[in-house]
Amino acid sequence: MITKLPPAFGRRRADGELEPELPAPPVEVAPVEPAKPLRAAPMTELRTLCLTRLDPAIVANTPPDRLEAEVERLIAEIATERRLQLNGREQRELAAELVNDMLGLGPLEPLLEDESVTDIMVNGPERVFVERRGKVTQSQVRFRDSGHVANICQRIAAAVGRRIDESSPMVDARLKDGSRVNIVFMPLALDGPYLSIRKFSRKVIDFAKLIQYGSLTPPVARILEIAARCRLNIIISGGTGSGKTTLMNAMSRLIDHGERIITVEDAAELQFQQPHVVRMETRPSSLEGRGEVTQRDLVRNALRMRPDRIIIGEVRGAEAFDMLQAMNTGHDGSMSTIHSNTTRDALTRIENMVMMGNLGLSARAIRTQIVGAVDVIVQVERQRDGGRRVTQVTELCGMEGEVVILNDIFLFDVEGESMDGKLHGRYRTSHARPSFLDRLSYFGLDRAWLAALEEASH
Repeated sequence: MITKLPPAFGRRRADGELEPELPAPPVEVAPVEPAKPLRAAPMTELRTLCLTRLDPAIVANTPPDRLEAEVERLIAEIATERRLQLNGREQRELAAELVNDMLGLGPLEPLLEDESVTDIMVNGPERVFVERRGKVTQSQVRFRDSGHVANICQRIAAAVGRRIDESSPMVDARLKDGSRVNIVFMPLALDGPYLSIRKFSRKVIDFAKLIQYGSLTPPVARILEIAARCRLNIIISGGTGSGKTTLMNAMSRLIDHGERIITVEDAAELQFQQPHVVRMETRPSSLEGRGEVTQRDLVRNALRMRPDRIIIGEVRGAEAFDMLQAMNTGHDGSMSTIHSNTTRDALTRIENMVMMGNLGLSARAIRTQIVGAVDVIVQVERQRDGGRRVTQVTELCGMEGEVVILNDIFLFDVEGESMDGKLHGRYRTSHARPSFLDRLSYFGLDRAWLAALEEASH
């Protein structure tokens, strides 16, 4: 006779009692992984096969539009051979992606074509940020991996004769259209290569456009036009992305076409329209640590090239002394930019940079050089509403003891904010007699200067 035990009991002990049955151990159930996109593997396979079948020599000599059509045809052939289902849109997207990878900057090409984008910042393969109208947002653009970003970075550096690798992990470069590029490589970049692109504006931006954008008012623009025409030595001061180079390009359009202009830059980005422009760019050291050419070397050499004006893209080191020397030795109308928060701070920065040259000059001697060389400092600022504005136009009047005397010809005061978040304000104007009035009279523009100040005060 078979006795069926209750389910709550198990084996019988020696004393005849039933042992309670131990509960079964819990069964571990593996989590269900989300389904992977079915298109990823075929696309990767297609991309690899296409690249192996393309002849680099033919790719280099084929126009981009024709190359894209040929690549699309090749993708269709390979998809048929491998029995991969691709629709026309996917074929076109993959062809465009491959051509951009081979000839351009890969996924960044659409952003470079977008005129509303002014800055592109790659913080790793999956984090690409862009700036539009002064506001930074994250883009949907993605790279395949860090190696994909690294390949694009190396191509940019190689195009201008520079290198980027672990032994030389930082570089300034430029694109074919003049856009400025900065690259930081591993091991300094912890999340993959970092790439920053300041796009080169395809539109010619003059004072009329700056007035339209609200960067300045017509009287301020007129004063800056007169300053450029009268060959005043001008420093444009501001923070990163505040519009210093844009303003310098606008002012440069007023330089006489008969003048010989020599530009010195770390990465060439100035857009001068004059026919007699000599452009020079610094060079980093070689793998052996030799052959470096600094801005200071180029400024010194520019003095031997019979310049009418010397334009330094940005003063950031001991070349500040050579810039002052150039301005003090008959090269009136020279310009440069500098990073600082106010026009007074710009003077302090120039003084500190001259001291970096270990020339043994006293602070008073340096300030005397600055006052003798620089006529006007223009401060530009990117404000919290995203707008870039001229906030100060300051004249260097002279020295009183150890202190440089400044006169704010224009000073922008923020008065409020509109409903759409835009700041508005007005310029305070000084009617003091400028120290360079004789220069204005020499060019016959003294009355125009006073008329512009009078217009600004109404």
